[in-house]
Amino acid sequence: MSITHNIRAARLDDAAELARLFSELGHPATEHEIRARWSGWQGDGNVGIVVEGAGSTLIAAATLHRTVVLHRPKPIGRISALIVDSRHREEGIGRALVDYAERMFRDEGCGSLEVTSNMRRTDAHAFYQHLGYDLTSARFLKTFA
Repeated sequence: MSITHNIRAARLDDAAELARLFSELGHPATEHEIRARWSGWQGDGNVGIVVEGAGSTLIAAATLHRTVVLHRPKPIGRISALIVDSRHREEGIGRALVDYAERMFRDEGCGSLEVTSNMRRTDAHAFYQHLGYDLTSARFLKTFA
């Protein structure tokens, strides 16, 4: 079954739905918090892509960033978050978002695309490995009080 997903750039007026999706992903957020961070986030070169559902609902979102590092010859693209509403999983939406991100970063001259995923999300790890991504490193996080 081939399904076409309408992927578009995220907008500030998506804040409430983005907060709902990020909360489902395990990153609790409110519409107010998303709106407060939007300008700084976007100003740092981040972009979001979303898939619309019925009405004004979103059924998926991904946040993307391109970065230049000194130790690699080309910029690196990064998917820092990807969430498909639990009611719409197994419909090819996650794959469509990753494909979109890959094309975008390739077109922007990136040499690779990395994905961050919490260690507890083993289902997501299997998904990315199925798409050809290799587990190459560990990421360490220290939260400041």
